[in-house]
Amino acid sequence: MIFNKDTAEKTAEFLLQINAIKLNPRNPFTWASGWKSPIYCDNRLILSFPAVRNYVRDEFSKNIEKQFGKPDVIAGVATGAIGIGMLVAESMGLPFVYVRPEPKKHGRQNQVEGFLQKGQNVVVVEDLISTGNSSLLAVEVLREAGANVKGMAAIFTYGFDVAEQNFKSANLDLFTLSNYQNLLNLAVAKRYITEDEEQTLREWNVSPSTWTIEV
Repeated sequence: MIFNKDTAEKTAEFLLQINAIKLNPRNPFTWASGWKSPIYCDNRLILSFPAVRNYVRDEFSKNIEKQFGKPDVIAGVATGAIGIGMLVAESMGLPFVYVRPEPKKHGRQNQVEGFLQKGQNVVVVEDLISTGNSSLLAVEVLREAGANVKGMAAIFTYGFDVAEQNFKSANLDLFTLSNYQNLLNLAVAKRYITEDEEQTLREWNVSPSTWTIEV
């Protein structure tokens, strides 16, 4: 769920302004999974815009403490959430670690990079939630390392049913700065897309794995 409506609307507006979210219902993108999608989200662009990254940092810092209490450690999911996660940790005066998708192939073969003690309370910062699988893998790694994962905070979620089910199965609360619903509402209001394109985007969101564009 979103932290609050005002933040969700403002975050969506920023993401559209800096082209972090691209909407192209007529010429869909192809994701790494092979899914065809009329939307592509690249939140790494946030780091290149000081006003936007500072807003995201401050909203995360404020709402993480409000929702989860102040944790002992902030963890970022590699690689997309390392930058913003570090900014949040700095703002909150907390240690920072990040979680690799798999253990390092050499050296100490770490999967969690940074100093983490068993029993510490951790909030995970993520940039984007699609199915939630890669994000929850990071949570599993942290739990295996002995961390008490209080929850996850992400910039944006597509709001897929499968993600909701995955987080429920993992017994983990997810809060986001913005989501798909707020994005579409704003995109229509600001005329980034037409009402017909909005309908296409809503149809895709219901069944993204099987969606195809009508020719």
